Amino acid sequence: MDDLVRFLRDRNMADNHAYAEVAHRFGGDALLDSHLPMLDLVDMLARQYEAMDPADARHAGLAYALNMLAQSYAEHPDYRPEWRP
Repeated sequence: MDDLVRFLRDRNMADNHAYAEVAHRFGGDALLDSHLPMLDLVDMLARQYEAMDPADARHAGLAYALNMLAQSYAEHPDYRPEWRP
């Protein structure tokens, strides 16, 4: 699961860099209606998972949610089929 969290955080960072490039080239208004707030939420969930005690009753549900979120990157060459929920 650590690899999946690292994968999600890497994709998140790459997407944030892409949004920063768009904002730099076209101005902040170009990001209106973007998925930028969603990236922040995915990062927050990944951080919560890393900090969570595996004995926590929410651990399995959060792991499943991260697997689901990673599916949006299923075409990425680093995505692993075993991460499918």
